[in-house]
Amino acid sequence: MMGAPAQDAFDALSDPTRREILRLLAENGEMTAGEVADSVSAVGRTAVSSHLRILRQAGLVVERREGRFRHLSLDPEGPVRDAMSFLSVLLGSGVPTDSATVESKAMKGSRARSA
Repeated sequence: MMGAPAQDAFDALSDPTRREILRLLAENGEMTAGEVADSVSAVGRTAVSSHLRILRQAGLVVERREGRFRHLSLDPEGPVRDAMSFLSVLLGSGVPTDSATVESKAMKGSRARSA
């Protein structure tokens, strides 16, 4: 069973803008909040700030303040480890990971029910 921190991580990951922010941080390492906001075109700066707050509260992102700048980076020790562990177990149990496999299994199931 997943704990609350892992559930918070999954909730935070449910939004495509937050996943984009995490991808940016994974690719670039530490970035200022302004750099993140400038790199996300789907929403405005205020929305990016809200997304960053959610990611920090979920323990996926850490913040380091330097003067008036907020530097953000992924938190490799946060609850994302629990979420990744859960996904690893789930994917290791034979759950299909790509849409073609899912569609193929759905078609097989549909044929079996109609026979």
